[in-house]
Amino acid sequence: MAKGLTADDLRTEPDDVLVTKLKEAKEELFNLRFQGATGQLESHGRLREVKREIARIYTVRRERELGIVTVEDAAEEDE
Repeated sequence: MAKGLTADDLRTEPDDVLVTKLKEAKEELFNLRFQGATGQLESHGRLREVKREIARIYTVRRERELGIVTVEDAAEEDE
């Protein structure tokens, strides 16, 4: 996988950071879609990357909501 967010990296982040990253990714996706609509988009692959980043963030948030993985569990696995 190219540079970007991985699920393991996201699992160690606190909830407020995830919310911030999600907001930034959604803004970037909006801008990329806007560029595509106006014919200014240079990298169509970036659209796919950003969508996947958003999906990863939602997945990590849902895991925490269901109690599958917590921030403490993820930190212990990294050590």
